[in-house]
Amino acid sequence: MLFGAIFADWLSIYEPNKISPRDRFQGPSWDHLLGTDQLGRDLFSRVLHGGRIALSVALFSTLASLVIGIVLGLIAGYGPRWLDNLMLLFFDSIKSFPTVMLALALVTLFGPSLTAVVIVVVLVNVPGYARIIRTQTLALKESEFVTAALSMGASTPRILRVHVMPNVVGPLLILASMDIPVVIAIEAGMSFLGLGVRPPTPSWGAILNDGFTAIRDTPWIVLAGGLPIIITTLGFTFLGETLRDVFDPRLKGRG
Repeated sequence: MLFGAIFADWLSIYEPNKISPRDRFQGPSWDHLLGTDQLGRDLFSRVLHGGRIALSVALFSTLASLVIGIVLGLIAGYGPRWLDNLMLLFFDSIKSFPTVMLALALVTLFGPSLTAVVIVVVLVNVPGYARIIRTQTLALKESEFVTAALSMGASTPRILRVHVMPNVVGPLLILASMDIPVVIAIEAGMSFLGLGVRPPTPSWGAILNDGFTAIRDTPWIVLAGGLPIIITTLGFTFLGETLRDVFDPRLKGRG
């Protein structure tokens, strides 16, 4: 799916948004590998370009969540106690909001768009990353090598960069790879509900929505939107398990 999303412009024969009334609801064939939808649009092209959007949103929002989570986690873990308590209250406040309510609130502000999807994902993921960084930082700042570095006059930025960050990269990469499938599901869910990308922009969730009302007569539309989500989420889940085994061999083979 990653290959298809990157090279969508070269792999797709038809324009993803090209309407062809005479080709409406055609099943899979050599001309249309995954069939067509209610407007005669080629589903293979729409799946490839929808994958580009899904993966772009997943990777960008996860990276943004990591950066923000790292900064906030370091501040909470290495700062004074009152600041740590304030940050924890902030994290708990964000986590207390249901994802759907956050999505509706942001769509009200920004309208259905990729911006709303990205902000929802960042708000959902940042507290988890920040808590991991905070916990690791609290443990590491009391360690002997950090105490030795302080006694030698090392600055706080250097301690965080040299002694703390290398020890938290592994857990963060594992968590990020595990979160990407969740992000893809959030993007698809918001698009399915009409809260994500605006039509006619192709999206896996929008394709699912197009086929849901006529699933008995045109099941290939739902399959075209659903199978890429399943395949991609499983792929990133296996990637996360592989990274877990690499960074923590003690967990290898455990479910």
